[in-house]
Amino acid sequence: MKKRLIQNLSANTLQLVINQLFGVLMFYVLSVNLSKDSFGLINLALTVVFTAFNILSFGIDQTVVKKVAHGDDARSVLSIYIFHVVFTGILFYAILILGKMVFAGDALLYRLILFVGAGKLMIFFSTPLKQVSGGMERFKLQAYMLVVSNIVRGSALVVLAVTHLLSIDHIMWVFIAGDTLELLCSVYLFKKYIHISIAPRWNKTEYGLLIIQSLPQIGVVLITSALARFDWLFIGFMVSAVKLAEYSFAYKVFEISTLPLLAIAPLLVPRFTRLFKNESYNRSYLQLIIRAEMVIAAFTGLLLNMCWNPLIDYVTGGKYGVVNSYTIFILSLCLPFIYVMNFFWTIYFVQNRLKMILQVFLVTFAINVAGDLLLIPFFKNEGAAIAFLAACVVQAVLFNSKNKISELNGTLLILLKCTACALVSGAAAKLLFQSFCMAIPASIVFYFLIIIITRQIKPADYKDLSKILLGERIK
Repeated sequence: MKKRLIQNLSANTLQLVINQLFGVLMFYVLSVNLSKDSFGLINLALTVVFTAFNILSFGIDQTVVKKVAHGDDARSVLSIYIFHVVFTGILFYAILILGKMVFAGDALLYRLILFVGAGKLMIFFSTPLKQVSGGMERFKLQAYMLVVSNIVRGSALVVLAVTHLLSIDHIMWVFIAGDTLELLCSVYLFKKYIHISIAPRWNKTEYGLLIIQSLPQIGVVLITSALARFDWLFIGFMVSAVKLAEYSFAYKVFEISTLPLLAIAPLLVPRFTRLFKNESYNRSYLQLIIRAEMVIAAFTGLLLNMCWNPLIDYVTGGKYGVVNSYTIFILSLCLPFIYVMNFFWTIYFVQNRLKMILQVFLVTFAINVAGDLLLIPFFKNEGAAIAFLAACVVQAVLFNSKNKISELNGTLLILLKCTACALVSGAAAKLLFQSFCMAIPASIVFYFLIIIITRQIKPADYKDLSKILLGERIK
């Protein structure tokens, strides 16, 4: 059990590192070699398609993970879920083909959406295989399934850039090829190692039950999909593709900075499902996890800001560094709140408090949309970042207010302390050292000194965290 947990964490972390590395590689190649207008249009097309397929999932993906982890028949759950993705995916793409009139004023954007959509349809078809593997805690297998597309696309785009053949048409075909190969590899690996039949099956009763079980989560998915990309859509359609290119670059780097959370989050759902099912969780276990997450989140935000201007302007030829300095600072403040949101969401999800989750997301969505509508016209990208920060703060506060575990009542105070430590450390380092090479290590030293002094890190934490990682109970 201990060995398997470590293997799962290692496999999940490895696939995230690979995906992020190739994701950064693709993003860098496109941002440097394309004009801001073309780069912005590609990101707008990706945003439209990602939002659509997230909505089409109906929240069933997380429900499937929980059902399989809970012990439900994986074969039955898989076949019903495959029916859902095949039916809704084909229906959506058929509508997309008929929707040419909607994009009559921008033929290039429509072509991008159509081609990118074809690739993401293949990824959508592979989702049931990945989710069932995750529910069974076959994270090593899931990792193999998840890295194919990014490796193929990233490698191909580098070759095209080096040979000076990078064009919009070539980019579209690369996206389709990479996503299709990921589907084919997922099918092959699932058949070889899971030995469960892969075939859609229509059963009115079972499908209806799966939809009913996912109903509260459907609302959450609708809102989170819009919340995650409403600012991109608003900037792309209402401001300009150039501003979207700048904002999407900053946001992409911000997403990459959540890598530690992305490594942990998929492991928490099946693990917390079993813990809360038997009420076997240790309250100190939960408290230590959230404290460790806050230290990591604030430290990530510190590094992001300290490295931003000199590093990003250097690697992008001055295109995306200084112009995004305020945007990335505001977005980095969201990091601790995102960790808190994910932590509480996982607990509430496995406790089936889905109605409450939906209510919180409704409020969050309203604040984000209102903020975008009010702030983007005046403050452009910084306005979008402020609206997102406001939504994150409200959601974290609301989730914390619904908490029933007394040991977690001080979560927001821990968040504020760690964030303050990062802000003070960064400000002090920049004030004392003008050199980029001196300021960064100084800020790191200052941060951990203040964290230790304020007892956000304690001597026993390393030992206790090791026990948690090994699946042992802590006192």
